Parts: sequence; C-alpha cells; structure tokens
Amino acid sequence: MREVAVVGFAQTPCVRETDGTTNGVEMLVPIFHEVLGGLGLTKSDIGFWCSGSSDYLAGRAFSFVSAVDAIGAFPPIAESHVEMDAAWALYEAWVKLLCGEADTALVYGFGKSSAGQLRRVLAMQLDPYVVTPLWPDSVGLAGIQARMGIEAGLWDERAMASVAARSRAAALSNPLAQLSGSPEVDELLADEYFVNPLRRHDCAPITDGAATIVLAAGDRARELCERPAWITGFEHRVDSPSLGGRDLTTSPSAVAAGKAAGAEDVEVAELHAPFTHQEILLRQALGLGDDVAVNPSGGVLAGNPMFSAGLARIGEAARRIHDGSASRVLGHATSGPLLQQNLVCVMEGRE
Repeated sequence: MREVAVVGFAQTPCVRETDGTTNGVEMLVPIFHEVLGGLGLTKSDIGFWCSGSSDYLAGRAFSFVSAVDAIGAFPPIAESHVEMDAAWALYEAWVKLLCGEADTALVYGFGKSSAGQLRRVLAMQLDPYVVTPLWPDSVGLAGIQARMGIEAGLWDERAMASVAARSRAAALSNPLAQLSGSPEVDELLADEYFVNPLRRHDCAPITDGAATIVLAAGDRARELCERPAWITGFEHRVDSPSLGGRDLTTSPSAVAAGKAAGAEDVEVAELHAPFTHQEILLRQALGLGDDVAVNPSGGVLAGNPMFSAGLARIGEAARRIHDGSASRVLGHATSGPLLQQNLVCVMEGRE
C-alpha cells in the first residue's frame, strides 16, 4: 500500500467576524498562496482538490461551488466536496492517493459562523422529524451532556474550568488564536452560568475561518517536505443520531475510531472538543494519559471555525511532526450533535 503524508498546512486567523462573503473565497485565497508557496507548488501540481463546508451555514445552495473561485477557472481540476468538516474531505483525498489516482491533493474547509445564528443552524443536523422542529440549540444540548457527566461522577465544574484555563494559556503561543490568556481556575468558576452547568469559558467561541492541508504520496512527499507527517492510521466511526439511543457520557464511535487507527503511544493529541467536558470525555475514550500533550495550539476553545476546525486539528498535530517536536501525534475531528461522529488520524515522523 502507498504511504501518504501531510506535507503542508495553513490556516487563517480565528476571528469573531470577517467582512467577506459566506462562500469563503476571501479567506481561502491567502492560505492557498501560503501553503502552495511554502512547498514550491502551483495549482497545476495538485492532482486532486477536496473541500468541506455547509450550505446551511452559508445560507445558500451549492455554496461550495462558489468557493472553487478561490482556485481559479484554469487549469481544469479534479474536485470533490463533503457537506461536513473538511477532516472528512481529507479522508476522501487520502483514499484517492492510496488508490494511486493522484500523487498530491489539497484539502480545504471554511465557515463564516458570524453570518447567522450558529446555535439554531446546528439544530438542522438533528432528527428532522421529532427533534429539529423543537429547535434545541447546540449549547443547551451540551449543557445536558455536561450535567449527565457531572452526576455520573465523570467530571466536575472545576475539571472543566481547568481545561479552559489550560487552553487559553496554550493559545498564548498561537498567533492565530481568537482567545488566549492566563486565567486562574477560581477566577473562571466565579463567572456566571451561561447554560447551567456551562459558563462562557466552557464553550468554543463563534469563529470565522478556514484551513488547508496538502497531502502527498511516497517519494513526492519526501521531495516536498523535510520531515513529512506520515499517516499510519485514519479511521472514522458514527453513533446513533438519536440522542436517547446512546450514552451521552461516553463516545463509542471515538473509542472504536481510536482503536482502529492505533491511537496508543502518541505524544501530542489535538482534539476537536467544542466544550470543556467533551475534551475530558474524549481523553477517556481515546485512552490519553497525563503524559500526552493535549491541544498545545489552544484547541477549538481558542478558536472554532466551523467545518475547518477538525481539519485544523490534524494540521496542528502534523505541524509537531514537521518541526521535530514530536514523533507520533493524533488529530481528531467530530461531526454531528454531541460527538456523534468521530474521526482519528494518527501520524508519525521518520528520520
């Protein structure tokens, strides 16, 4: 089987609101130039393009077609799209390279959450017959999950605040982060509830942003990158869409994806956890011990661009391979309500 690696990664700054359109072109053009220029490539050198976004978030049908304007009309390209986080577009591109249909691929995701009411937009991913008509918002559902975990003794509000404090502190070294700082746990716990038991710091911010990754196979990866992040395991699993049909205090799909991808013995893990208690849940599900550096970039609690945040977790993890600070890393992405679907990508560096 061919070997495939992440050789390039770029993302926009995470910001509360951009002035651009919902099709993402204004966010994508600069990062395409950055990632391709850094590798010495042109658009003609990319064998396959794949994107992830949402028409519901953009408020228009086939919004991803407009995003292709960021690539340009010429030369013709082979292109595909997924209506979810671009981490799943990365999976499609990875399979494409494994099959030998291309040697390079560029994957991108984008989201302009500021254009609408994100909490209501995300209700559209629920059961369309019996749940969505009730319009339960995403933060309220997360509050139910957090309360269930607290009552089960799996975490408490202090542990949740500790996740937020660590995330903000880690983000100080990330110039693209939306939120950063050095808050004390007791200071965070003194804040008022947002949606009991969640406080504002327990929730990822509303963010506009985009991210892109370049994949390459075999010798082409070695030519493009001094230290490629070789993908050794790439799996995704899904749980029941019925909120009453699964235990919300754990994530069987995360457990299964982690085991299938070989998530053990990683040094760094970038987890796509939009709420503090979900990071704790994912650490337990993936078997990550205290010796694993979790979200050294600050994670999505420091900036959560919809439909590119999961892809960025893989890119941030790969960056640790590229700079030599780690040898085996994990990138995680989630989709659907309350960690319903989970993807795990394990990468390693080789001397």
